[in-house]
Amino acid sequence: MGYTLNFAVVWRNFDFLLSGLALSLGLAIISILIGALIGLVLAFALTSKSRIAVVPAQVYVTIIRNLPILVLVLFVFFALPQLGFRLDKVKSFVLVLSVYSGAYLAEVFRAGLLSIPKGLTEAGLSIGLTSMQIRGSIIAPLMLRNVLPSLSSTIISLFKDTSLAAAIAVPELTFAARKINVESFRVIETWLVTSALYVATCFLIAALMRFVERRLALPR
Repeated sequence: MGYTLNFAVVWRNFDFLLSGLALSLGLAIISILIGALIGLVLAFALTSKSRIAVVPAQVYVTIIRNLPILVLVLFVFFALPQLGFRLDKVKSFVLVLSVYSGAYLAEVFRAGLLSIPKGLTEAGLSIGLTSMQIRGSIIAPLMLRNVLPSLSSTIISLFKDTSLAAAIAVPELTFAARKINVESFRVIETWLVTSALYVATCFLIAALMRFVERRLALPR
């Protein structure tokens, strides 16, 4: 075929890839933290007995989960300024990924809440705790412990979604790789190294989540 592998250009720009990876991780961490708060509120709303709480939460989760995240990114960055809401590209993507992750984490947390025996709430009420105290000090910690396995795959998926920030020129890992590719024409080498960075990072996230899961596991 006449194509000779030459990784020299990629190695010379490896620090650029690493800075992009660092930004990808930063985007993921900030968005997941915000999304976790959104998801937790939605999960409690979804498991509420009040339709006033349930219906808006269901509408939010249904709409967001059925929209491609790229459409949301382009809408927030290009359409919202037409309505007077202008954000820079990094804040736009953090907003989108936070809203998007909130919808997915809501379902993860909802499943965790449903797995907790109702007797715990009754026991908390019997010793004088308020509903908010029960949710904060009893229900939420137990729920988080129960959902850690499924939470791990969701976090990895959301980290990979940061690659879509390249669509609005956020200089994360995929954008950095595309820039090196365009300037050097080393297509195979650039994307092989970039893929390896994504895979290695996902393995590290999975290992970290397994460590946390073991640390929080109840003794048998």
